[in-house]
Amino acid sequence: MNTLLIRGRVLTFLAEPQGIDDAASYRYIEDGAVLVRDGKVVASGDYADLQTKAGADAETADHRPHLILPGFIDTHLHFPQTQAIASYGAQLLEWLNTYIFVEEQKFAHAAHAAAVAERFMDELISNGTTTAVAYCSVHPTSVDAYFAAAETRGMRMIGGKVMMDRNAPDALTDTPQQGYDETKRLIEKWHGRGRAHYAISPRFAITSTPEQMAMAQALVAEHPDCYVQTHLSENRDEIAFATSLYPEAKNYTDIYARYGLLNDRMLLGHCIHLSDREISVLAETGSVGVFCPTSNLFLGSGLFDRDRFDAAGARWSVATDVGAGTSFSMLETMDEAYKVLHLRGQKLTPFNSFYRMTLGNARALKLEDRIGSLHDGADADIVVLDSSGKSAMEYRMRTATTLAEELFILQTMGDDRCIAETYVAGKPMKTKAAKRQAAASRLLETV
Repeated sequence: MNTLLIRGRVLTFLAEPQGIDDAASYRYIEDGAVLVRDGKVVASGDYADLQTKAGADAETADHRPHLILPGFIDTHLHFPQTQAIASYGAQLLEWLNTYIFVEEQKFAHAAHAAAVAERFMDELISNGTTTAVAYCSVHPTSVDAYFAAAETRGMRMIGGKVMMDRNAPDALTDTPQQGYDETKRLIEKWHGRGRAHYAISPRFAITSTPEQMAMAQALVAEHPDCYVQTHLSENRDEIAFATSLYPEAKNYTDIYARYGLLNDRMLLGHCIHLSDREISVLAETGSVGVFCPTSNLFLGSGLFDRDRFDAAGARWSVATDVGAGTSFSMLETMDEAYKVLHLRGQKLTPFNSFYRMTLGNARALKLEDRIGSLHDGADADIVVLDSSGKSAMEYRMRTATTLAEELFILQTMGDDRCIAETYVAGKPMKTKAAKRQAAASRLLETV
């Protein structure tokens, strides 16, 4: 058996924090450790206790004085947009047509899809993200590349082929039957294989005809254990366009409701401009609204209203939304989430931020029995955080006296430089990712 004892300051959440002083919502151990065996957490607790339990043959990874947490979870991003980050000067619909649809056409080529998938997974790992939910392109080759790259690394990943049969370039459209058939084959190939989960992915109502939405409905009925993902109410022009295409719908949310797509495995990107009735429908169906702060600010889309979700009992999660999102880092994402909610007059404590990146997002995915915390039997997906990873942070940390201060510094100033290590199923992966990227760069220089 492969046994590893990861030592450091251990932090894991037990429940959603109800305030900055809610110490019962988390467990923090100053000289702690996580005992890992064959990719699973055997136990977490005091180092002295676990050292005895680990046995003489166990390897120790001493990360003191760094923080040890569950790996971060990202609930919405687009892997084909990896090279489209920082595309200047457009709001949603113009941005899609000017940049994104051009970029996604490249994924018809298997070699390109594979190369981007490799880089995409390594960027996640470099930023401490061990599980993510991503859209692939319309091409099955992109899905194969995505899951193959994840499988090589042992990552628990969720994704799927986008279904689009209108309002996109011909090279990016399928047909209702083609979208159904290709999705069906990809589910059979990948869903439940290793740590892979499939997400049925009609891109959004604008790019799917009623006939294709009906096909998506059939897929959801036939595969109730698959996830479903789409976009909802990101931009006011998008809302007007979508509802004009479905005039019988009461509102944008009702389009998806009419096709039976709203359930507790549905992830709806953005959800900014929703009526109270729409939010109540999400609450009734258990659907998850996905807060994408860097993307919403970058495209000028609007400000997510967390308090209305909470008041209605509606579920929500957080995500980077690369490539409209401007960083793969969940730390930088939560920095912007804090600012968005601040503009709304709403508070986001550092404990709530780290809860959302870990256990909160795991609960949104209904995977809290496997990821999101360091409970016995969990997958050993772990991130090690260095709160002095940047010189300005090291200087600021000299005056920090509490865990809350340290977490807020990490959230506000942190990025990939603060990720000391990322473990995937108990294996240290960040160093390997950096070596792969360096080797790829050297190869490009010789071409």
